[in-house]
Amino acid sequence: MVAAVALAISAGAPRGFSVPIATLYVLGIAVASNVRFDVGAGFTVPTQAVFVPMLFAVPVSLVPLLVALGLMLGMAPSVWRRHASPSRVLTVPANSWFALGPSFVLLAAHDYSPDGRWGILLLALAAQLACDFMANAAWEGLQTDITIAGLVEEVREVYAIDIALSPLGLAVAFAAAYADSQFAALLIVPLFGVLGLFSNERQMRLAQLLELTDAYHGTALLLGDVVEADDGYTGEHCRSVVRLALDVARELGLDPDQRRAVELGALLHDVGKVAIPKEIINKPGKLDEREWEIIKTHTVEGQRMLDRIGGFMGEVGQIVRSHHERWDGGGYPDGLSGEVIPVAARIVSACDTFNAMTTTRSYRKALPLSTAITELTENAGTQLDPNVVQALVSVVTSPVSSTSHKDGHQPPADQADGRCDPNEVVSAGAPLP
Repeated sequence: MVAAVALAISAGAPRGFSVPIATLYVLGIAVASNVRFDVGAGFTVPTQAVFVPMLFAVPVSLVPLLVALGLMLGMAPSVWRRHASPSRVLTVPANSWFALGPSFVLLAAHDYSPDGRWGILLLALAAQLACDFMANAAWEGLQTDITIAGLVEEVREVYAIDIALSPLGLAVAFAAAYADSQFAALLIVPLFGVLGLFSNERQMRLAQLLELTDAYHGTALLLGDVVEADDGYTGEHCRSVVRLALDVARELGLDPDQRRAVELGALLHDVGKVAIPKEIINKPGKLDEREWEIIKTHTVEGQRMLDRIGGFMGEVGQIVRSHHERWDGGGYPDGLSGEVIPVAARIVSACDTFNAMTTTRSYRKALPLSTAITELTENAGTQLDPNVVQALVSVVTSPVSSTSHKDGHQPPADQADGRCDPNEVVSAGAPLP
């Protein structure tokens, strides 16, 4: 507000100021600010279509103040309906920084016409984006630890839409100038009606998608409970693998969709074991060849169960099916190798192996962390993805790593009776079949 007032005062008494025209554009900003489109991690509004002609319709020195007033009016209905706190109004000045850049450029260049120098118009647009980005960077720097690169990733779609709407706003400014009536800006009103319709439709679809996603997640948690009720050790093992797999996924820089697949794949990787006879799962001695073949069917059984649910759970089913594949192609059930194996399955495989080695079983005590790391490293490139192993070792040796990753977490004695996974490494270079 200090910067906007200073700009208005330094420019001197405004000339050609029309209250009706200023009111028209303030209301236009208010209306446009309520037509929201979700993009990336946030949302954008088509205020650019009003803001650009506004620069040429009212004294440019007053534009930042009028933009702030328009955004404040646009927020009023939400505050009135108690959908937003009154204190949200205090964010309006921070959201109005974008108006200062182009206003200053046009004032400094003494260029107040839409058909002026194109270089000045482009400079004004660049100044708008720069002011907005610097304000965002300052705000995020106070609130979060996001990097400049991360912020660029978040706002690039918003800025792309602003750039795309700028020629439309300039066309409205031309129409107003050549019709010699600033009320020509009313031509853009039907566009906001159409955009508002599309915005509501998109928000409804996103709400339905979120509801469906929640349903998938709830189904996964329910199946996880079924696994735990069926076999206490397997359930605890799956939850431990989930925590570790998510840490590894973040270490590898996977995006949110990939991390969600890793989470559900890790949670349900052993869901097919509910179809395996308990005398095999809990057998304390060595399994014979027929019993191993039955154990191996849990990957296919797990996929079959998840395919019945369909949708995203079908994708999770592919992770469940592939989590016993080997990097060198010697795994099962399909003999996949290398990067053909889904990355989520490779992460689950490594975390599954590490957890199996560092928990006490009915037939073996937990291995020390150093021994488990040695086993992982020696089997990288054969059984396990080398990049995943590197990330996993980094996670379990990190000073801020979860204690459960590092201390050989052991379930209660009555739970330590599960059948080891065929991918488990039990001695250096000697994984089970």
